Order: sequence, then structure tokens, then C-alpha cells
Amino acid sequence: QVKLVESGGGLVQAGGSLRLSCAASGRNFNHFYMGWLRQAPGKERQFVADVNWIDGSTYYANSVKGRFTVSRDKAANMVYLQMNSLNSEDTAVYYCAADFQPDRLRAGGDRDEGYWGQGTQVTVSS
Repeated sequence: QVKLVESGGGLVQAGGSLRLSCAASGRNFNHFYMGWLRQAPGKERQFVADVNWIDGSTYYANSVKGRFTVSRDKAANMVYLQMNSLNSEDTAVYYCAADFQPDRLRAGGDRDEGYWGQGTQVTVSS
């Protein structure tokens, strides 16, 4: 059974940092893109960042570029999202997702495709 389990969310003050983790299990993730997406209340799901499992290449949404860093640890089957300089607009539920098609992730993802975690709440107080 394939599982993606997020952790590391919480409440942080504006300007602060958080590190999200995603534990991936149940299959070989070669050829997958591992992505982070987020959804704020009343808003559409939004792409944040992704990392190519094999070569570690990364891609970011403009809104987080320079503040967030996505990475993966193949040996540990983990994906991380280091978030710095957080602001209130970063408040959302953050999801870890795995998909063969990066364009699908970058368009906001499709819950019927690939694999998804249950999400972790990030709240930034101003």
C-alpha cells in the first residue's frame, strides 16, 4: 500500500520558519515528481514546489521562490519542504503528492491521479 504521510506543520509567527516532512512508502518512486501543494480556506489548491525523485531537480511557484526549499532523501524515502520568511498568505493545509506528470502537479494537482498525503496545517500569525 502506497502511503505519503506529512508532518511538521503548526503555528508560527510571521517571519518564522517551518520544515515539513513527507514519509513515502509502499513503492519505488523512481520516475515520480514529489510535490508540495497547499490549499487555504475558500481558495483553490495551489502548487508550491516539486522535486524529481531521481536527479533531485527542483521547481517552485513564483510566490515561494527564494523562501522555500524542497528536497528529497532517497535513502530514507523522505521529502522535505523548508519554509522560511513565512507570512500570513502561506497559511494553508499543505499536501505531499507524487505524480509521473509534473505539469499536472504544477497546475494544482489531481487527487484522482498519483498519490496524496492527508495534509498538514500550517498557520502563520501576523
